[in-house]
Amino acid sequence: MIKTIQSRRQQQLVLLVLTLLTLATIIAALGIGGSSVSFSRIIPTLLGQGSFVDEFVIFSIRLPRMIVTLLAGMALALAGAVLQGVTRNELADPGIIGINAGAGVGVTVFFLFAPLEVGSFVYVLPVVAFAAALLTAVLIYWFSYSRAEGLQPIKLIITGVGFSLALSGVMIVLISSVDRVKVDFISRWLAGNVWGTDWPFVLALLPWLILLIPFVLYKCRSLNLLALNEETAVGAGVPIQRDRILLMLAAVALAASAVSVTGGIAFIGLMAPHIARALVGPRHQLFVPVSILIGGWLLLLADLIGRNLADPDGLPAGIVVAFIGAPYFLYLLLKK
Repeated sequence: MIKTIQSRRQQQLVLLVLTLLTLATIIAALGIGGSSVSFSRIIPTLLGQGSFVDEFVIFSIRLPRMIVTLLAGMALALAGAVLQGVTRNELADPGIIGINAGAGVGVTVFFLFAPLEVGSFVYVLPVVAFAAALLTAVLIYWFSYSRAEGLQPIKLIITGVGFSLALSGVMIVLISSVDRVKVDFISRWLAGNVWGTDWPFVLALLPWLILLIPFVLYKCRSLNLLALNEETAVGAGVPIQRDRILLMLAAVALAASAVSVTGGIAFIGLMAPHIARALVGPRHQLFVPVSILIGGWLLLLADLIGRNLADPDGLPAGIVVAFIGAPYFLYLLLKK
């Protein structure tokens, strides 16, 4: 009992620190950029007392981009935490095991061949990405599952990496025969460029998190048992197949909705759960909320660094994350 209370207090402290870090990063991102806004003018502008230029820069350019980035990072981190629990593999990540690539193929096909402008089907993009990612996840799961041994975690990673490479090749083939403007867009999408930077994209992404975050938090007990082994879960009365399928669907939906507006960003779903476990322990009730905040903050910070690191367009957030995430993935691979 005492240990549980201490763990809760530790979690609350970590959540408070992460919230303050996120707010500090948001303030920095509002003021820094090609059209700088004085930090002394940020609060008055947010309260409706700023100049026209300051209000345009903050409310039309920076604030929607930051909210999209924050929500996408949260979604990717939560998807990674769920996948790692369901598959019992701490190397699982929607970007590494091919789910992001599956969503990317769906978005690419829709963008290249749907007779619509991007802005007119912004609310359909997450659904298209989810359908493509779901098909990819089903195939990966099918190839990684055996009736005798159940889901094989190592085989899941190997199969997912193979699917990711194959689907990346499919995207290259798809864009090889289209006009330059669409090629540029898809290329930046593949690099993890945050392209959904307007308020409609916030509205397209937000409902997925409003629905799925409470669902995953409610299922944390099942995730604790699934992360151990199937025999323990069955003995505790957990409907394994139903919960595994529902949680996998939630992870796929979270990852697909995020990458549909931010591009192919990997490693957030790998790093955030690991950092959260190191801070508050392995119980899902404790580390999942922490993981959500870490994921949002990491992607927000990566986008801030990338936008201001190189002129004129900066570096895509996905590349900045990869500079950190790739060595971290190799470290985990060697350690595990």
